[in-house]
Amino acid sequence: MKAMIFAAGLGTRLRPLTDNCPKALVKVGNKPMLQHTIEHLIKHGFNEIILNIHYLGEQIIDFLQEHKNFGIRIEISDERAMILETGGGLLKAKKFFDDDKSFLVCNADIFTNINLTDFYNFHEKNKSIATLAVRSRSSSRYLLMDENDILCGWKNTKTHEIKNPRITNSSLQEFAFSGYQIVSPEVFNNCRFSGVFSMIDWYLDICNQHIIKAYHHDQDTWIDIGSQEQLDKANAIAL
Repeated sequence: MKAMIFAAGLGTRLRPLTDNCPKALVKVGNKPMLQHTIEHLIKHGFNEIILNIHYLGEQIIDFLQEHKNFGIRIEISDERAMILETGGGLLKAKKFFDDDKSFLVCNADIFTNINLTDFYNFHEKNKSIATLAVRSRSSSRYLLMDENDILCGWKNTKTHEIKNPRITNSSLQEFAFSGYQIVSPEVFNNCRFSGVFSMIDWYLDICNQHIIKAYHHDQDTWIDIGSQEQLDKANAIAL
């Protein structure tokens, strides 16, 4: 199975740790975040991975070479000239996903034990164009889901911006996105964007014509390592 790992982040909130180290290679326990992510994917059968690089990307290339790509196929999508955000990054890597099968997309800086096998099977059973892992947690940004867990909109609590492209009569519930998603290849046939753009904007643009489902995994360990405080939490578990 195939996957894409977003590993191009700048890690500004983790400075000074990221002054001379890409965020994906910051260690959690005795392993870089990226290694935790790759090993978790391999455990669940993902053996073909493409990952994007930007800031200090040559260090990531060297790291993968030192570990002989962990015994699987790993390719690089080079964004060192310009970082493309999540949507633009996936679109640039489109040619990698040439087997007409659903694939995983995730962030390198998420420390989690989410069951990717169950997640993938849930997506395949529901036959949606994409399935987004979500949790009931505090966040400044929420996905808005209807009573059938179908994406209808998005909300930013700081700016009070709300986007509701999918019309529904049901009440909407707020869930925070976990940075993990299973995507059907047909999503590439439904993209009006180019250049720099986010996956969320892509999903909001198509959710009125296509089903995008939520996958709840509140029982799992999940830490977004975007700050020293969150890194300390992950280290307490990993060490």
